[in-house]
Amino acid sequence: MNTKKIALITGGSRGIGEATAIRLARLNYNIVITYNSHENDANNVLDNIKKINPDCMKIKCDVTNKENVKEMFMKVEKDMGSVDILVNNAGVISDSLLLRMKDEQFEFTMQTNMFGTYYCTKNALPSMIKNRWGRIINVSSVVGLRGNMGQSNYSASKAAVHGFSQSLAKEVAKRGITVNVVAPGYIKTATSDVLNEKQKETVLTWIPQGRFGEPDEVAPTIAFLTTKEADYITGTIIRVDGGMAI
Repeated sequence: MNTKKIALITGGSRGIGEATAIRLARLNYNIVITYNSHENDANNVLDNIKKINPDCMKIKCDVTNKENVKEMFMKVEKDMGSVDILVNNAGVISDSLLLRMKDEQFEFTMQTNMFGTYYCTKNALPSMIKNRWGRIINVSSVVGLRGNMGQSNYSASKAAVHGFSQSLAKEVAKRGITVNVVAPGYIKTATSDVLNEKQKETVLTWIPQGRFGEPDEVAPTIAFLTTKEADYITGTIIRVDGGMAI
């Protein structure tokens, strides 16, 4: 019987999700990565993490669809076992000033970033409670703490994740389950690549360290929160932002 812990990372095909999958594989966890529209990237990540630990899998999942999420967890349970560690990393950005924002932009951002986190967490909790052990790490953003022009939908979704996480942390603390948030600043991912040079120059003026972060600078914090050394840490929001939210 396989006794390794199983870590599920949503949005694990690129960026922070990819870096986290590799980092957690090195901690000897069995890894499940989810993807929705980037299958080739997911295949590449899976190939890389299987070199570290062959007991890994990928699965297509739309986190905005609660039935799809439920089916995904059932498949993971059948093929690998119950999820011990959940990293809610899947997220979208759809920026616009509020006066110009379409309802669909606001709704889809909330549905992915907040409801996706809710659906996945709801499905992961029963086995964690039964086992009296679990780690839930929700990947947020510093704009959930400080706001940002043109990102009212994204900021609202991430602020909602903060409140959700801290409330849940209180509910499950005595069950051996910790719930924490990692809030990155501007990280070099596909999301930040859409900024033009003028926008990037403006953003850099907000960051005391004067540079964008790397996915590999976020993943270690997520990984630490899964370890025994982090047993007494729950309900926290840890910024990895180069000082942006100071």
